[in-house]
Amino acid sequence: MKQALIYITVLLAGFSSYAQSTLDSLQQLDEIVVKTDTYLKTFSNTQSVSTLKDSVLVRSASSLTDVLNLNSFVYFKENGLGMVSSAAFRGTTAQQTAVVWNGININSQFNGQTDFNTINIRNFDEIDVRSGGGSVLYGSGAIGGSIHLNNVLHFDEGFNNSLLARYGSFETVDVAYQSGYSNDRISVNAVLSRTSSENDYDFVDSEKSNLNGEFYNTSFSATIGYKLSYRSFLKFYSYVFDGDRHFSLQNPTETPTKYKDFNTRDMLEWDVFFGSFRSNVKLAYITERFKYFGNIASDSYTFGEAKSLIGKYQLGYKIAKETYLQGVLDVTHTNGEGSSIHENERTITGGSLLWKQAIKKFFYEATIRKEVTQNYDSPLLFSLGLQYKFNKVYTLNLNASKNYRIPTYNDLFWAGSANPNLNPETSYQFEIGNDISFKNGTFSLVGFYNDITDMIRWLPNGSNWKPSNTDHVLTYGLESSLEYQRSFKEHEMSLNVGYAYTKSEDQATKKQLTYVPYHKAFGGLGYHYKRLNAYWQSVFTGEVFMLSDNNPRYVLDRYWLHNAGVEYGLGKAPSWTMGIQIKNILNKNYQSVANRYMPGTNYNLYLNFNF
Repeated sequence: MKQALIYITVLLAGFSSYAQSTLDSLQQLDEIVVKTDTYLKTFSNTQSVSTLKDSVLVRSASSLTDVLNLNSFVYFKENGLGMVSSAAFRGTTAQQTAVVWNGININSQFNGQTDFNTINIRNFDEIDVRSGGGSVLYGSGAIGGSIHLNNVLHFDEGFNNSLLARYGSFETVDVAYQSGYSNDRISVNAVLSRTSSENDYDFVDSEKSNLNGEFYNTSFSATIGYKLSYRSFLKFYSYVFDGDRHFSLQNPTETPTKYKDFNTRDMLEWDVFFGSFRSNVKLAYITERFKYFGNIASDSYTFGEAKSLIGKYQLGYKIAKETYLQGVLDVTHTNGEGSSIHENERTITGGSLLWKQAIKKFFYEATIRKEVTQNYDSPLLFSLGLQYKFNKVYTLNLNASKNYRIPTYNDLFWAGSANPNLNPETSYQFEIGNDISFKNGTFSLVGFYNDITDMIRWLPNGSNWKPSNTDHVLTYGLESSLEYQRSFKEHEMSLNVGYAYTKSEDQATKKQLTYVPYHKAFGGLGYHYKRLNAYWQSVFTGEVFMLSDNNPRYVLDRYWLHNAGVEYGLGKAPSWTMGIQIKNILNKNYQSVANRYMPGTNYNLYLNFNF
């Protein structure tokens, strides 16, 4: 690890010296220098990437679950409002969806997934959803798709501040304050957010209510950028999350429990441009810590703690105007321990080669990656994307890739149950995309196929449970989306709808995987007139099986939810926006996990002030 970091530092020093001699030739900077997740725009041209708009984020609750459930094809299992939330993307599992923070995969080292209710969206400038495999770019778990949390640096904008305050049902408070300053040399931005709720909603069609469901979380993020010269940039990213949740009870006689999270992420990045080359180095330090209290009246708890040090070096070369080659070397060293895991270390070293080229109407991108570690044998990964623009209206995309998910700390090191002989899960994926652009709108239709082998399951082994490579799963389906905007005089209308059909079948039983709906649809309709905005949101989720044998007696019913809101702007800019939102207007009784009931009709008021 030390040798790799020394090598990167020495190499960059030489590149920086070379860059200083060619400063006078630079006239302008590419937008890429203010974003750190360069893969997302540079090597994702043949797959679907959608960016959630600022207005969508302001109208959403602070949790990542809420905004993605209403605006993407991702299905969520949520153990009650604000409780543990896991994703199913294109029929895969929660561990097969990668969450990426400024280009760094942040899925848990312990269970291989992210709890989407431990991500506060107020601390990020952009949230992107990338469909399909991406393990060459983003590592373990990027099989079904990846969620990207990005902070963007802006220069020469002076002082800017914003305050968002929301208050709603169940004594829910959501506050976020952002402050930033930038000139032509430096950019500084910081966000402090806080969300809390008594979360004591009544169940629909029942005299019962949500017990022991209160929660709070506080997040702080900072982003700093400094231009060392016209061709050399330093960037620093930091994020801290502190959360406390009482877990909702299914029965009033149960013992109340709670869970504490404390996660930190820090990353230093150095960009250097010289001639046709771009050199980029990242050094990141990520920690995750949790405490589980089996009885909130007791100080006794179980815990887990992991610390990861990541070094990544990228060297890109622009061979011609439409041809680009990039090499990547990275090292990840993780140290973890917990109540059931003795202190263990593992180091993963990887190398990638990425290429893209455009030839008139034809474009292609190809990538390969290989990792080396002492804990398991990692497969050779690849992806190939082809794109052809027939005309201004129709574009055809083809993409094929091999992806993977590594065994987690729980799989490899759990005391008495660990299996050091596990193989990574592997996936072969193919998809075909059709994009149609027309006046005032776009339409997309994507067909996908995913063959996943060596899926890791914990199965009984005598009186104990042990992880093993057992399952073989095929997932396939269709995703379609439509966006349309129309203006007439001072009136503006917008429409955004999406529908996904997903088949996710265990090949041994020929049964649909549990908690994977065949159908999911979402939609939004917006109306704008002068200072007035009105909007409607809707999400439909089909029935899901609770048991692996698909017993029809154990099915969660489909549900269709509707939200509506109205906003009004005040001030010259306008700088003030006041709004009210009503959720689950029809007071639907629904659940996404068995016996974990979600709230009925509820409301929130919000104020967004920019100054």
